[in-house]
Formats: sequence, C-alpha cells, structure tokens
Amino acid sequence: MANKFMTWIDDRFPATKLWNEHIAEYYAPKNFNFWYFFGSLALLVLVNQLLTGIWLTMFYKPSAAEAFASVEYIMRDVEWGWLIRYMHSTGASAFFIVVYMHMFRALLYGSYQKPRELIWIFGCLIFLALMAEAFMGYVLPWGNMSYWGAQVIISLFGAIPVVGEGITTWIKGDFIIADATLNRFFALHVVAIPFALVGLVIAHIMALHHVGSNNPDGVEIKAKKDEKGIPLDGIPFHPYYTVKDIFGTAVFLILFAAVIFFAPTFGGYFIEPPNFTPADPLATPEHIAPVWYYTPYYAILRAVTVDFIISAKLWGVILFASSVLILFFLPWLDRSPVRSIRYKGWIFKGMLTAFVVAFLLLGYLGTQPPGGWRTLASQIGTFVYFAFFLGMPFYSKLDKTKPVPERVTE
Repeated sequence: MANKFMTWIDDRFPATKLWNEHIAEYYAPKNFNFWYFFGSLALLVLVNQLLTGIWLTMFYKPSAAEAFASVEYIMRDVEWGWLIRYMHSTGASAFFIVVYMHMFRALLYGSYQKPRELIWIFGCLIFLALMAEAFMGYVLPWGNMSYWGAQVIISLFGAIPVVGEGITTWIKGDFIIADATLNRFFALHVVAIPFALVGLVIAHIMALHHVGSNNPDGVEIKAKKDEKGIPLDGIPFHPYYTVKDIFGTAVFLILFAAVIFFAPTFGGYFIEPPNFTPADPLATPEHIAPVWYYTPYYAILRAVTVDFIISAKLWGVILFASSVLILFFLPWLDRSPVRSIRYKGWIFKGMLTAFVVAFLLLGYLGTQPPGGWRTLASQIGTFVYFAFFLGMPFYSKLDKTKPVPERVTE
C-alpha cells in the first residue's frame, strides 16, 4: 500500500525524484568535518525562527501604545509564552553565530571559488536579508533600547547628500519614529523579508547541489568517478550525513536550551537591560549600542572621526556599507590557485588570522562607548578588515602553496 501511495504521489509530484536528487543520491565528499555542521544548523534555526515567530504574532500588537505591553503579556500571561519569546530572541543570536561560523568555514576552505561563486553570492544575499530581518525584529518589542537603536540606525541615512532626509522620512513613514514605523517594520519582519529569506535559502541549496559541495581539501570529487558515474570520494548524503547532522543538532539543542533556561539575556548581550523598560523619547539610554551581531560594523561606522571632503558621518556610512558589500566580490578577489587553507601558505594564513582578530576586536569595541584608545583601536581594526579583502588579489598570488592531492584525504 505504501508503494502504491508513493506511486500515486510521484505521478502527480516528483517527491521520490527530489528525495533522490537532493538527499539519498546526492553524493557529498566523505571527508566533511566539524565545520560542515553549521549549514544544516542554520536551516534548523531558520525553522525555529519561523515557527516561534508565527506564534508570537498571534499575541503581539504592532502599536506604539500597545507593543511593549503585548510583549509583557506574552511573557507573563500566555501559557508557555515566555519560552516561545526566549526561543525567538535567543534564536536570533544563534542564527548569527551559526551563519558567522558557516561563512568562516567558506573562508577556510575556499568554498566561494569557481564554480561556486553563485552559491557564495546567494549566501551573502541571505546575510543581508538576515541583517535587515533582525533589525526590524529588534525594534518590535518597543523597549527603550529598541527605540533609540532604531533612531540611531535610521538617522544614518540622513548622512546621504541631497536625498538623505527624504529617505529617513520614507523609512519611518512619519517625521518621527512612531506607529507608522512600527507597522511597516512589523509587515517587513513578518511577511516580506521571511519570504525573500526562504527563497534565497532554496536558491542557495539548489546552487550547492548543482555544482556539488566543497570539502576541506578543496578537491573536486566529480573529477574521478567509477563506471556507474558515482564519485570515488563521495558518499550518499543519506544516511551518512543525515545521521551526522542529527548528532550535531543534538549538541546544538543542548547548548541552545541551556542558554534559554539559564541565561536568556546572556548578560545583556542578547537582550539589553534598557529593553525591559518601555520606549521613552525623553529618556536616552546611557550608552546606545546595537545587538552584538552588528557591533563589528557599528565600530567601523564610528571609526572615522575627521571630516575630509565629506563629513565623517558620511564616511562612516560608506565604510559601513562597503564592509558588507565587499563580501560579494570575494570569489574574484582571491587569486590563489588552491582553495583550502590546508595548502595555502603563511601569508594567507596570517592575513586570515589578523582578519579574525580584527573582527572580534571590532565586535567588542562596538559594545563600548567611543573615545580614547577605543577609537584608535577601531581605526586599526577597520584598516585590517579592509586590508584582508583589498590586498587579497596581491598576497593570494604571492603566497606559496602546497601541492593539492588528487583524491580527498581522510
């Protein structure tokens, strides 16, 4: 009966074909390691955010007068509402942790190089959509830090010459941040951006399965196949990697649950103390800073302190935008003949280490008040950040590389 049912389905929808092409008969390299957990974990967190978000919208009121109170109602009066809210707020931070690790793995093993440029571009678009989605969601609780964070970020567009003020008014939907702002952010956060995000994730996976997965050696497993056309160094994704991903998921969920139940605010990094008070246009928080996952870019934004031809604020906005957009050009900046860091020389390894240190330093500085040594450190970190990308066409060609094996290594 089961076979007859699946035959009936397959006559009307390619269920078995999709399962075979993308799961059972999709051959992945047999040497995946720890770093390859994060792709499936990103998908898991996306599902968590969508499901918990649906439940939260059932009780949330996108109104300046009622938004904060509706969140408190969810936390205190809705059955299991506190758990759903913390799963969503912690899930936002978990999403960025997983995505940052996933992107770092691409840097380690050159997963952006030919023929995987489009996979990387789709990934960067997902990252942009995720940043927009998180910002809109951050404003919705209408706490005091949410309000003032939105005030600071939206005001950045005002630095754009001629059209800046018009853009800020258009984004707010009013001359001040109020009901219109909250309503449009709610619509974008709940409907528009999630649709775009899901579509980009599907495109990302389809592009990945079309050209095949990269591996820690950077060797193309499709180059050597047996008489049946099966890669010699490939194994079916199911059951081998589905089982492996289940193990990774179990470890992740243990850590995720530990944060939710024992440290949901994570010392103020996931939810800041000012966000437990209602938005107040007359009470500015002592130090306005975005959530931790934006802080590296926020530190870059504040790194320029001197007017040169144009205002320092506009330079900050340009660098802020450039620090994200430059990621799209990475496949063409890297001129190395090898993909994996295992076979690259000390120059690339040193530059990547400096980049990671600079990124972490900028992340810390973005949480701190500006001024003094912190401004100088931000400027140095910003220089190293851009030097990693802009210098890559030169040092990646000068770097001495090791011979790449013909087959993947265990």
